Amino acid sequence: MDYNALIDEETWAFIARTLESYPEDAVELTIEGQRAVYDTMCREFHQGYPDGISATDVSANGVPVRVYSAGQPTRTVVYYHGGGFVVGGLESHDDVCAEICVQTGYRVVAVDYRLCPEFRHPVQFQDSWAATQWAASEFGDPLILAGDSAGGNLAAAVAHYSRGRLDNVLGQVLIYPGLGGDMSKGSYLDHANAPLLTVAEIQFYQTVRFDGEEPVGDATYAPLHDTDFAGLPPSVIVTADCDPLRDDGRDYRDRIQAAGGLAHWINEDGLVHGYLRARTTVTRAQDSFERISIAIEALGQGLWPYD
Repeated sequence: MDYNALIDEETWAFIARTLESYPEDAVELTIEGQRAVYDTMCREFHQGYPDGISATDVSANGVPVRVYSAGQPTRTVVYYHGGGFVVGGLESHDDVCAEICVQTGYRVVAVDYRLCPEFRHPVQFQDSWAATQWAASEFGDPLILAGDSAGGNLAAAVAHYSRGRLDNVLGQVLIYPGLGGDMSKGSYLDHANAPLLTVAEIQFYQTVRFDGEEPVGDATYAPLHDTDFAGLPPSVIVTADCDPLRDDGRDYRDRIQAAGGLAHWINEDGLVHGYLRARTTVTRAQDSFERISIAIEALGQGLWPYD
């Protein structure tokens, strides 16, 4: 794959800046080492809070969450962070959540689910579901589920599980999610060695998620493995074109549409996994972040601007 032809100079500069803190061989470090370099990278990219934001850390049915608000919100976004289920937390996506709050006017609840390998599947899903139930009962607002990478997996898992259990989920917005796609074809082959996320890294993150045999047919582990895609809330999936996970988003859209649901896939040309951190330095990422915020806001208002 000729990435020099696909990726522009701004994005290459973002990639280089990322690698200064988070080296390409990071998965070869100890778990503690991986978390240390990831946290360093996130601090390097932290943008601070926009004006008018307040944030409070509380316990949501035993799960740590950070609640962001500005004004008097009437909708709540539950946000699940990325990091391969191994790294990340309330600090890693702190500014992203604050900006979503300001741009949409909605409350944002960031979920600090327990990480692998100390806690393995289904703990991450259980924490995410517990925090989502708390948000629904605590605020009484309709919910929008959102997340990036591993967090996109969790957002979709919660959306699937919430059918018949929560009646106020208005939509989900998944950002370069890993949903359990077929790793023997498509983008997993075309972008096996893409900048900032390789198939080898995905395989590492996968192996530390479970004990014993890999779960089969478990939508709380891999939403694409579900057998029923009917009744899901309106869904917007945003992917990076230069990312092994790209086709998971397309395939997920196709499954929902085949079941009669509303789903829209946005594939961002020339972008790479993790580009949310590039939203203030890379024009393509800035434009994508605006599309993400618009999607969250629209779903919260019951609008579907994609026909």
